[in-house]
Amino acid sequence: MYTNMTFKDFYEFLLNNLEAAGVIGGYVSISIIGFAIISYIAKKKYNKKTSKFAPRWSHPIIGSLLGAIPGCGATIVVSSLYKNRKISFGGLFATFISTLGEGSFVLLGASDEASVLANIEAYLIITIFGLIAGAFFGYLIDFFGFKSDFIDEQKELIVDQSSKENQYNFVEKFIEELGFYLIMIIAIFLAPSSIMALWGDEIEYISEIIKSIYVSLTVICIIYYIIKLFYKQHNISCENTLKSTSLNAVKDVAMVVTFVFLGLIIANYIIDEMVGEEKFKSWMNSSTYVVVLISALIGLMPGCGGMIVVAVAYIDIPDFPISALIAAAIATSGDGIFPLLAENRKDGLIITGLGLIVAIFVGYISLFLGFN
Repeated sequence: MYTNMTFKDFYEFLLNNLEAAGVIGGYVSISIIGFAIISYIAKKKYNKKTSKFAPRWSHPIIGSLLGAIPGCGATIVVSSLYKNRKISFGGLFATFISTLGEGSFVLLGASDEASVLANIEAYLIITIFGLIAGAFFGYLIDFFGFKSDFIDEQKELIVDQSSKENQYNFVEKFIEELGFYLIMIIAIFLAPSSIMALWGDEIEYISEIIKSIYVSLTVICIIYYIIKLFYKQHNISCENTLKSTSLNAVKDVAMVVTFVFLGLIIANYIIDEMVGEEKFKSWMNSSTYVVVLISALIGLMPGCGGMIVVAVAYIDIPDFPISALIAAAIATSGDGIFPLLAENRKDGLIITGLGLIVAIFVGYISLFLGFN
């Protein structure tokens, strides 16, 4: 325990968590950038083939399946389909219910904190619950005939953004490009080590160098995310180019690594310094219902930050209930909630509110079924 932490203890504590976040971030960066490029290629082919979509009766199933794809890309795509009236509200809702957002990469990418097989098992359990809940509640909503009024709330946003474009000066552009290339280069360099770390192995003769690079990756991601947060908050480029796709993917990497680091710092500090491992373990076992509720509320945070924090807690905290992870996964909306709120605030808020209710309900159902 880090009781009465000295400066040296604090430095080691900080360094260990920076490295742990970088280890997860190494795999996460490969996954997010890789999935983004694959999605870009698939989207280009899809747009060339047809502009039609599937029959309305299949929308909740399709939406639920799309949401199960790792990352936030599917929620952004389905939000666009919904705006263009190509998918029902039930299909849209199903996508947001089944998505884990970038939290999926955290679960699949963790290696030092938990076994690979345990992470994959947790990921599959959450995905199955999300798929079933998404399709079921999606059909339920379509059955009651909910329809959007499609109020376009982007007119003021467009005017506001046009004035902000003038503020997007050379310095900001330089920082964006520098951060983009630094993270891309580090991700490519760490790729072999990250893949080996996934199976608990390492390149021994450069292990110390790799550890330093893991720490550097975390620090660069935190700085980049904070800068982007202040200058261009939640700005997701809609340009359909490989560069813009990669740029958005790198922004997601920076966001994920930042929240992973925050999650590790908070979880480890609470357990090691404030409470103690044995006492915390006892509390977790006796307060599972509260943990499920709190996890659903944390997962409700716009974007993927809340889900990432809960995913890190599941990996890092002994006996963290998987039912709480399920609740957070269903409550999370991914980055697709931002364009939806911009285009139709009413429907975005409905998605968020109903998602929380479903998350708490399914979380407790999973707990009753023995997923604790």
